[in-house]
Amino acid sequence: MSPNEILALLMFFSFIASVFTGYPIAWLLGGLSIFFTALAIILEVDFHVPVGVDWLYTSLTIDRIWNVMENWVMVALPMFIFMGLLLDRSGIAGRLMTSFAKLLGPVRGGLAITVTLIGLLLAATTGIIGASVVLLALLGLPVMMKEGYDTSLAAGTVCAVGTLGILIPPSIMLVLMADRMAMSVGDLFLGAVFPGALLGGLYITYILIYGFLKPEHAPATKREPIDLKLVWELFMAIVPAAFLILAVLGSIFFGLATPTEAAGVGAAGALLLAVLNRALNIAMLREVLVETTRTTAFIFAVLLGATAYSLVLRGLGGDELIERALLGLPFGPSGIVICILFATFLLGFFLDWIELTLIILPLVSPVVFNLGFDPVWFTILFAVCLQTSFLTPPVGFAIFYLKGVAPEGVDVATIYKGVLPYVILQLIGLTIIFNWQAVVTWLPAQAYGN
Repeated sequence: MSPNEILALLMFFSFIASVFTGYPIAWLLGGLSIFFTALAIILEVDFHVPVGVDWLYTSLTIDRIWNVMENWVMVALPMFIFMGLLLDRSGIAGRLMTSFAKLLGPVRGGLAITVTLIGLLLAATTGIIGASVVLLALLGLPVMMKEGYDTSLAAGTVCAVGTLGILIPPSIMLVLMADRMAMSVGDLFLGAVFPGALLGGLYITYILIYGFLKPEHAPATKREPIDLKLVWELFMAIVPAAFLILAVLGSIFFGLATPTEAAGVGAAGALLLAVLNRALNIAMLREVLVETTRTTAFIFAVLLGATAYSLVLRGLGGDELIERALLGLPFGPSGIVICILFATFLLGFFLDWIELTLIILPLVSPVVFNLGFDPVWFTILFAVCLQTSFLTPPVGFAIFYLKGVAPEGVDVATIYKGVLPYVILQLIGLTIIFNWQAVVTWLPAQAYGN
C-alpha cells in the first residue's frame, strides 16, 4: 500500500474509533481533517488534487466549505425544520388523534393504526424525527396503555412510525443527500413517496395481524356510532395537514416552485395554520425559532466538518481505495450493493444518519453508479437503510426520544423489544425496493416523461 492509502485508512478508522469518545461529531470531523492534512504535509505525501503545492490544499478546503454555505438548496433546511416544529406545537396532531381514534378504535389494533396514520401525515409535513416521536408518544402512548395494549407494541409503534419523517418528503435527509450527490431534490422526493407508503403499509399489516393473533394485547375500544358529525370532524382535522402537504409537495411535483421556494411556502403555511388554530403566541414562536436555530446550527456544523473530512480523505486517495476494495469483492454488481447496504446497516448501530449521509454515501455511490444502477434508486435505498439506524441500539435516537417522555413503567428493554419487529419490517421493505426498482423510479419517470 502507498503512504496515501495508509493515511486514508488511518483517517477512516480514526473517525470510527473517535465516535465512541462522545465528543461532538462536527469537531471530530474538522479536527481529523486538520490533523491528517498536517501529517500528510509533514510526511511529504502528495494530495490527489489539481494543484501542485500542498499548502494550496487548505485553500481548496476553505473554498469547498464556502461553496457549501452558498448553496441555495440548503436554505430549505431551516425552513422545513421551522415548519415541522411549528406544526408540532400548533395542536393539529391532537385533533387528528382524537378523530382517527373514534373511527378506528373499534378495530383490533385500531389505536396503533391511528398512530401510524397520524405518523404518516406528520412525516409528510414535518420531517423532524424528534418532534414526531415525542408528539406521537404524548398523544398515543398513554391512550394505548390505558386501553390495555401490550406496552412493547405501543412503544415500538410510536418509535417506528416516528422515523418515517426522515424518509417521506419533505425530508431534510433527502435535501442533504441531494446536495451531497449533486442530484435533483425533486427526483428524490418523488422517488421516496412509494417507499414511504410501502413501509407505512407494512406497519399497518403487521398491526392488523398482531391484533388478530393476540386480541388481548391489541384490543378494540368501545364502539361509537359512525355518523356525519364524526366524518366531518375527521375531515376538518385532515384538511390542515392535507393543505400543507399539497402546498409543499404539490408545488414541487408540478414544477411551480423549487424545493427551496416550496420550503418557504411550507413555513408560511405552518405559520398561517397556527394562527387559524389560535395556537400562536410570542412565547411559542420564540421557542420554535430558538429550536430551529439550534437544530440548523448542529446540522451545518456537521456538514462543514464532513465537507473538510471527505475532501481530505479523497485527497489521500480514500475514494479510490474504497472503490478498488468494493470492486474486488467476489460478487456481481448486485452483491456489491448488498454488501454496501449491509455495512451501512451495521454502521447505523453506532453512527448517526448525518455522518453516514455526509461521509459514507459520497464514497460508495460513485462505485454503484459506475456499475450502471439508477442514482435515484440507490440513494432512496440507502435512505431506507439509514432509517433503521434510529431504531437500532446503542445509538437509536428514536428510542431515547421516546424514553424521555414515556410514562412510568416503559423501560428501554421494553422499547427494544417493541422496535425489533419494525426493524425486520424495514428490512423487508428494503428487500422489496431492492428487487423492484419501479417502486422508486416509476413516479419520477411519470412526472418527467422519461
